[in-house]
Amino acid sequence: MGEPRRLEPATVVAEAVRVLDEHGLDAVTLRAVADRLGVRMNTVLWHVKSKARLRELMADALIGEIGFDDLPGPWEPRVRELFHRLRRVLLAHRDGAALVTGTYALEPHVLRFAEELATTLLRGGLAAREASWAVWTSLYVTLGLVQEEQAPSGPRPAALREAVDERRYPALHGILGEFTGTDFAARFDFAITAQLAALREHAQRPPSP
Repeated sequence: MGEPRRLEPATVVAEAVRVLDEHGLDAVTLRAVADRLGVRMNTVLWHVKSKARLRELMADALIGEIGFDDLPGPWEPRVRELFHRLRRVLLAHRDGAALVTGTYALEPHVLRFAEELATTLLRGGLAAREASWAVWTSLYVTLGLVQEEQAPSGPRPAALREAVDERRYPALHGILGEFTGTDFAARFDFAITAQLAALREHAQRPPSP
């Protein structure tokens, strides 16, 4: 007997993303996707080759939701907007940051986003090494912050306040009010602003002789 429906890889990936959104990253398995599609697990495996490959394609699908229309012209606000768009896409999917963090997806949408960043940074006056490191650093910051933002809520701020004794950790105790804050949007914007300030300084330096 043949399979009850004809599949394409994009169909498998789209269904896997729906599993992600409904149940979280741990629930995304080849069997779970196959069951939802009404096919054998080997059929899903034929299209995506492995669970690791499925996650790469899922990550690329998420990044593919980033639009490039109406971006600012100047390089600094353009970089800022690109990373804000990345953050919004990650937050739009349950465990979105954890999914992307766990992959190395050299796929069209991921590469398109990286190309836009690299082009913008180079046009801003950064050298090749600085532009490369800026892409990686900004990605690390974005993925790390969003992953923390999407983590299951728990008593971590209260536990931290209890653990930080004022006599043993006076500096940390003094900033606990801000350190345990949960305004992730403001924290994210601060991180991107700080990075852009450092990049601006690099861009303005005269080239080495």
